[in-house]
This record gives sequence, C-alpha cells and structure tokens, in this order.
Amino acid sequence: MSTFSAPKGTYDLIPPDSAAFLAVREALAAPLRRAGYGYVETPGFEHVELFSRGVGESTDIVTKEMYTLTTKGGTRLALRPEGTASVLRAALQANLHRAGNLPVKLWYSGTYYRYERPQAGRYRHFSQVGAEAIGAEDPVLDAELIILAADAYSSLGLRGVRLLLNSLGDRECRPAYRAALQEFLRGLDLDEETRARIEINPLRVLDDKRESVQRQLTGAPMMRDHLCEACKEYHERVRELIAGAGVAFTDDEKLVRGLDYYTRTTFEFVHDGLGSQSAVGGGGRYDGLSEMIGGPPLPSVGWALGVDRTLLALRAEEVAPGAPASADVFAVPLGEDARRALFTLVTALRRAGVAADFAFGGRGVKSAMKSANRSGARFAVVAGDRDLAEGVVQVKDLASGEQAPVPLVDAVEELRRRVAGSSPTG
Repeated sequence: MSTFSAPKGTYDLIPPDSAAFLAVREALAAPLRRAGYGYVETPGFEHVELFSRGVGESTDIVTKEMYTLTTKGGTRLALRPEGTASVLRAALQANLHRAGNLPVKLWYSGTYYRYERPQAGRYRHFSQVGAEAIGAEDPVLDAELIILAADAYSSLGLRGVRLLLNSLGDRECRPAYRAALQEFLRGLDLDEETRARIEINPLRVLDDKRESVQRQLTGAPMMRDHLCEACKEYHERVRELIAGAGVAFTDDEKLVRGLDYYTRTTFEFVHDGLGSQSAVGGGGRYDGLSEMIGGPPLPSVGWALGVDRTLLALRAEEVAPGAPASADVFAVPLGEDARRALFTLVTALRRAGVAADFAFGGRGVKSAMKSANRSGARFAVVAGDRDLAEGVVQVKDLASGEQAPVPLVDAVEELRRRVAGSSPTG
C-alpha cells in the first residue's frame, strides 16, 4: 500500500468503474456530435477574474469554493470551477464568432474543482460533459439543447430523470422584479451573509436550500409575474418545442441555479434517487456573459451534465451503462511458439480494428481462460504446438462454448467477421 492517498473529497477512477464512466461520458456526448457541435478543450486553470466577473461575485463558487493560486510572477489563477466561462473565453479569443456562421456550437468534457464539504454525489473534483451554442437568441436553440440532454439520459436507460424549467427574464424586465424581491427579502429574518446577498443578487436567496430560509419565502414575488411580453413569448415557445418533442417537464418558479450569468431560459435535470444532491445536470441562457468578460454582445445558451452524478443515478435505478468489453478476442497460447504466433495474430487483429488482448505471463490454460471471461471477450483463440503444426488456431465462442479450428492465415478476417456479426449493431 502507498504512503499516500487521494486528497479528501477526491477519488481515483480505475477499472472496472472507469469503463462505466467512459460509457456514460460517450452517451452524454453522442447526441451533441450528431447535432453539429464541435469539440473544445480549455486549460485546467484560468485567471481568477474570468470567474469572478462571469460566474458572479455573490455566488458560493466564487466566494467560498474556488481553488486559487498565485504564480511566481504574481498572477492570480483559479482551477476552473465550471466550464461555460472558459469555453466562451476560448471562443472569443479565437474569434470564432467572426466567422459569420452563428451560432458557434461547441461541446466539451473535463474535470472541474470546487472546495465543498464532501458527501455522496458531491466531490471536490468532478467530471462534466457540456455544450454551448454561442451567438444566437432563438428559442429553437434553447429547445435543441434541452432535447439533446433529455435524449442523452434516455439513451442510458434512465427513467427517473425529471426536467425542471423556468425563465429568469432579461435586462428589460428583471430590474423591476429584482427591486420587488429585494423589498420582500429585506423584511425577513435572515443572517448577515444572506442579507448581503440580497443587495448583490437577490435571486440567489431563492436558491437557498436551508429550511429556515425556505419557510420564509412563502409569498415571495416570482419572476413569472414580472416577465415582459417578449420574455413570456420566448419562454412559451421553448415550452411548446420541448413538449412537442415528447420531453416532459415541470415549471419551477424558484429555479435560479447557482450562477449569476443566467437569463431567460433556465433548466435543471434532477433524479430523486440521489438524496439532497439531486441535480444531475442543468443550464440555461446567458445573453450577457460575453459582455461581462469583455466581449461583444453574443446571446448564448448551454448546459453541463455531471458524469459522476449520472453514474449515481444509474446505480440508483440498477441500470448498467452498457460499458464496452475491454476486448472482443482473447488469445491463449500454449507454449513458446504459440506465444509468438498468437502475439502476431493479436497485433494484426488490433490493426484490423478488432479489440484483442493476450494472456501475458505464461499462465496455464485454466487461469488464462478465466482472464478471457473477465475481460468480457466474445471469442478466445487458443493454440498449441499441434495446432500450429496443422496451420490452425482454435476459436471458442465464450457465450455458447462452441469451439472449432480456423486456418491461421484466415484467422484475422474470420474473427473480424464474427465480431462484427455478434455485435449489437452488426
């Protein structure tokens, strides 16, 4: 055992759990690729000001949860606590918005960091798949992203994911609502920190999870009653589009999420099997974020789905995420000549696009076949001196137990054909 262990609130991703993780990440990303989103990857750390301006000075993320550091040159950096600000910064820096083909549609996958109290479903590092559509104000775009996320969860077989939907208005109608909400909140019995939040971003008080606060919010003014006609029409169009696509949702008038940059459409995917950390993903429209970080006006919308949380939801429903086998073919040599011959065969199979593995270490047949079964392989290739003298290898179907000789010279093509024929999509 090592002298060291993973830092508190973090975890190691190792087989076999890592296979399920990769399967979930792929399922969340697949609908985005089909919808024309291109992949983007940003640094693991950014300038602190990117998040304090974009995410919001009043948020817990900025005030309490960011990991920050100062370089030898005095530059203040932060490990990225979320993805949207970084992706938008990268798009602006590369002038993607000037190519004339808006919206710029991007997706990403990565690890993010927040200093939080560790608990089930909440870690100090976590993985997300995210999507951003930059440079267009269109309810169809909002609906597209919501539907893509719903389809991703559905493709994994999840049944208990619920969609919550709200509108936070825009710069035209939100100021009047903000003033009304502030007036209401100032009359409540709240602690000093929460009172300070009222003056910076009162909507964040609605998101306070403490029962002592939620009890006092009965009768609080709601954004839906203050939406301007343009925002009402926009939100109704989003609702119609996602309902028309067969995606069920619940209107949640208190949904504001934890970031300051959201405008208009705001949504969250939750799963009731995860306890207090029920959110598995969410997002919304952020029409003013580009200007907050020094860019031109670029209305945008996006989401981030938690890979870790999605895995927990799958386990709560006892659904396997369909992780691929580590190998389709497993080679079991009997003797030194067979080791050379089958290693050559395994190399050729891999080059032909077939996942193949090898019984390393000179183990006996029984031990090697156990490894073949553990790998999830569909076929085992066994060969000894007699087989090689006859120019054949023995191919065993590990599901049916049937075994038959195949000429060594034809083995690559025959195994490629069998693997393709036995695959779910074959």
